[in-house]
Amino acid sequence: MSASVFNKDIKYLPGVGPKRAGLLKEELNITTYGDLLYYFPYKHVDRTTFYHVRDVQPGMSSIQLKGQIKKFELAGKPNKRRLIGHFTDETGVIELVWFRGINWIRKSYQVNKDYVIFGKPTLFNSKINLVHPEVESLENYNSRVQTGFEAHYNTTERLKKNYINSKVIRKLQNNLIQEASDRIEETLPEWLRDQLKLYPLDKALLNIHFPEDQQKLKMALYRLKFEELFYLQLNILQQRTHRIRKFQGFVFEQVGRLLNEFYHQHLPFQLTNAQKRVLKEIRKDLGSGQQMNRLLQGDVGSGKTLIALMSMLIALDNGYQSCIMAPTEILATQHYKSIRQLLATMPVNVRLLTGSTANAERKEIHEQLLTGELEILIGTHALIEDTVQFKNLGLVVIDEQHRFGVAQRARLWKKNTQPPHILVMTATPIPRTLAMTVYGDLDVSVIDELPPGRKPVKTAHFYESKRYRVIDFMRKMIHQGRQIFIVYPLISESEKLDLKALEEGYDNILRYFPPPKYAVSVVHGKMRPEEKDKSMQLFVKGQTHIMVATTVIEVGVDVPNASVMIIENAERYGLSQLHQLRGRIGRGQYQSYCVLMSSDKLSDEAKKRLETMVRTTDGFEIAEADLQLRGPGDIEGTQQSGIPFELKIASLGQDNQLLQYARNIAMQVLDEDPDLEEEKNQPLVEQLKILASKKSNYSVVS
Repeated sequence: MSASVFNKDIKYLPGVGPKRAGLLKEELNITTYGDLLYYFPYKHVDRTTFYHVRDVQPGMSSIQLKGQIKKFELAGKPNKRRLIGHFTDETGVIELVWFRGINWIRKSYQVNKDYVIFGKPTLFNSKINLVHPEVESLENYNSRVQTGFEAHYNTTERLKKNYINSKVIRKLQNNLIQEASDRIEETLPEWLRDQLKLYPLDKALLNIHFPEDQQKLKMALYRLKFEELFYLQLNILQQRTHRIRKFQGFVFEQVGRLLNEFYHQHLPFQLTNAQKRVLKEIRKDLGSGQQMNRLLQGDVGSGKTLIALMSMLIALDNGYQSCIMAPTEILATQHYKSIRQLLATMPVNVRLLTGSTANAERKEIHEQLLTGELEILIGTHALIEDTVQFKNLGLVVIDEQHRFGVAQRARLWKKNTQPPHILVMTATPIPRTLAMTVYGDLDVSVIDELPPGRKPVKTAHFYESKRYRVIDFMRKMIHQGRQIFIVYPLISESEKLDLKALEEGYDNILRYFPPPKYAVSVVHGKMRPEEKDKSMQLFVKGQTHIMVATTVIEVGVDVPNASVMIIENAERYGLSQLHQLRGRIGRGQYQSYCVLMSSDKLSDEAKKRLETMVRTTDGFEIAEADLQLRGPGDIEGTQQSGIPFELKIASLGQDNQLLQYARNIAMQVLDEDPDLEEEKNQPLVEQLKILASKKSNYSVVS
């Protein structure tokens, strides 16, 4: 479709007009011909087969008949009337039944006229019938663009109330194709289409809305999905190429005294093979002369902080400062304590900077940073304040980066005249397809082994009606000397309700576990920092048996003796968050248990989530399941990090092989023509401009 037709206001399309245009804009964000053409169906129903009435059986999926209505009759009581149409195709008679719109049906459909009927056969009063079937005159049916696979479109309640259902959208698509199909312009270069044997765009769009047969529908789907994923990857990889060429990296040539001393004398346990592999990848980056931009994935407890510390020691050995930015004060403090402990007898100056740091200490930190005396700074977003200036910042570690906005992360780049090396860490395992997309311009390292001696956490799901069994189990564990986390959801839209749930839960726990025999701590986000810290410390020191908390304990709390995690209303959490919470336990020598409590009535999706948690402790399997169940837009971090273009037809959950293939093709294109300057690649440049204008793209920012 030429740009002018593509951008034509939807109200001018026959069958739309100003009122419908307003509804389509408000409900589906469709404002132009192009928007409608790219509003794809969610399924296709096979309308290629016509059945005979004599062959129809109850329980068949939707069927299609061709014939005539011979007569109408009203049945039932006056307040429960139903209209029955006697439909025949000369092999038999079947009843068509309507409970609503009876007067409209009688006016609209005529006896002894040829119709096509479509619906699902059911049994009523011992007779087979079709309830509220689709009815279309044979004349209309034959005049449509196609008569094969029928597209079905998502719509909304408001649109349906205004008589814009899937059938109406299909009719509008038909009008659009009739008017503009000969003006659809290609969006992929001819050489690429020929090389990959892709369907032309005009045929792909025609057959996605009005497929002539199964094979053409398959070819249309493939072409449109490939194009979407190809441009997504081309955009990301072009940004990556640009960054690598524009930003030279500090060269850390030496693996010197500090790293060697730490490795040989202070390493708390032998590195796993996965940690060794990742450290090797980081060392290669740091010595390459190009700016490192690496994503380090690893489950809770896999030893990411140790790898970050060893990377920072390489920076120090080469005369550069480092910093770690964490999303919460709790997590920043945890990093600070564990790094101080690991470096206990080594001559490395490590400081902590958060919102609670006193002014006098803050001033001292600022001064030491400028002189270079302070070598490793750990903190929260306080690190990105303009007053925080380094003498020679060479490496930035960002933990759980999805919790920071793009602009916040970008400010760390400006802490040196030449951008520092970037290591991004996450304990939220990211499915491979999502990593290639949301984090597509980063190199990815994965720690996929836990340190030796770790026992997998055993997980069980209990309904509210079985709570007494959980209480008995808790008592047993406390008598064995273990400690217990109980976590309540805290979801921002209903913070007061959630806080009430936590307070009621706390009162109930005190009834089951009364003082002085049992001691219970409580922690939630509304408490003052000193209260929260005091309560946490009582639990860390083993002076309380149970900690009742909101998800503030999701990150940053490490209590080896806490071997039981009870998650209340587990159905309200996403899989990734449940996995993060479970990762708070299983850190000591004892077998650990995670108990998922839920209401007795659950949706199918909630059941699947909880079943997945019970079945596996593999973070990557859980992340893949999360992507399948919820889609990428709902998974933590993807909204802020940003998929550069909205996906209208491809699915990161379902189309992972096609995504990898599209990425490989995009890499080949850029290997041959990094700046897309060749004449044959100009259509790619034009299409990238059009796509970029529709959504801001921050993929250049780590």
